[in-house]
Amino acid sequence: AYTPTLSLSPVHRGRPVVKFTRSTTIPSHQNTLNPIPAPPRRQPATAAMSSEPAPASASTEELEADLSAATISKKQLKKDARKAEKAGKASQRQQQQQPQAEEADLFAANYGDVPVEEIQSKAISGRSWTDIGDLDEAAAGRSVLIRGSAQTLRPVSKKMAFVVLRQSMSTVQCVLVASADAGVSTQMVRFATSLSKESIVDVEGVVTLPKEPLKATTQQVEIQVRKVYCINRAIPTLPINLEDAARSEAEFEKAEQNGEKLVRVLQDTRLNYRAIDLRTPANQAIFRIQCHVENKFREFLFSENFIGIHSPKLIGGSSEGGASVFKLEYNGQPACLAQSPQLYKQMSICGGFGRVFEVGPVFRAEKSNTHRHLCEFIGLDAEMEIKEHYFEVCDIIDGLFVAIFKHLNENCQKELETINRQYPFEPLKVKHYSLLSCVCYMYAFA
Repeated sequence: AYTPTLSLSPVHRGRPVVKFTRSTTIPSHQNTLNPIPAPPRRQPATAAMSSEPAPASASTEELEADLSAATISKKQLKKDARKAEKAGKASQRQQQQQPQAEEADLFAANYGDVPVEEIQSKAISGRSWTDIGDLDEAAAGRSVLIRGSAQTLRPVSKKMAFVVLRQSMSTVQCVLVASADAGVSTQMVRFATSLSKESIVDVEGVVTLPKEPLKATTQQVEIQVRKVYCINRAIPTLPINLEDAARSEAEFEKAEQNGEKLVRVLQDTRLNYRAIDLRTPANQAIFRIQCHVENKFREFLFSENFIGIHSPKLIGGSSEGGASVFKLEYNGQPACLAQSPQLYKQMSICGGFGRVFEVGPVFRAEKSNTHRHLCEFIGLDAEMEIKEHYFEVCDIIDGLFVAIFKHLNENCQKELETINRQYPFEPLKVKHYSLLSCVCYMYAFA
């Protein structure tokens, strides 16, 4: 028989080792003629090894963990290999494309954003600027330098784009075509189309005549762009769109009939963003019409020996009664805003000036809540002495209005048409005013 014995062996680092020794003692209950039984199986040894610190199940778990880690490592290695392969291909493509990019960037000096430091009166370049409104057929073939706001940006392809620049009321179409002869690269075309609307842009190019008439611009010429620089970028999304702010009521009615809904810019929004609203063509034209009326008013009265005066607007009492006057306190004393220069015009006549006029603000505290009221406006006032008859005043008024209306018809057709597109009105027809009609306008100047 074999008897298991437990011993400690230094070879196995102090772990218990089971050894089997053969026993020569035959049990009494067995016959000596019986064959010696076979050595027992290793189950008892396994049972005797239960005192080991690391059970067999733990070894199995460790083996499974090692196999799992090996499997994960193989997957990670394959994933890393695929990433490395992709990175290598991308680097190879970039190296192949780098010569083409370097060749296109030879024209990088012809476009870009101008640093703020470069436009702060550092030096006088001596360049000659051209107003967009002066570009006509006579300028064809000439190289020009213009500055304006980017109104429309329209890319056609990677190598071609259109940019419409606006200066005041005038617009011109600029064409960018990628060409080595013109010094225009595809990057330059991409830069131009990436500009935001209303950005301030400088363009240098050659004036050409289009094959067909242009409908989207006021100037019937094109500029073949050679250089383009952004002076000041506008924010990508503006609070109001100029196209929406420039629409007429007829456009809104037509859109409603077709089932479309257009954005309507209300008065509060226009006033909140007045700097943008003033860029609409109608507002540009209105202010120019006002300027022409004022200048013609001055010009005609100068020709009639009138003298311009400037009366105070902050006075100690009302000039035409105290019912509709803005009252305030001035250094501890009551004061008010002038309702009109009437008192000072009369003082000037009594002072020997004979004929005077003034263009200035008028303040009246009218209690009204209408679209048109008289709280504040610019008045055109005139005063003159009468030698014999009030017809002398009527003759002056008659000539003044005829001169103003005639001047507008002859010199402001473009402005009148622009206003008429958004705010329709009847065409201005001028007739020589009779004395009776002039009497109706006397009180505007008396």
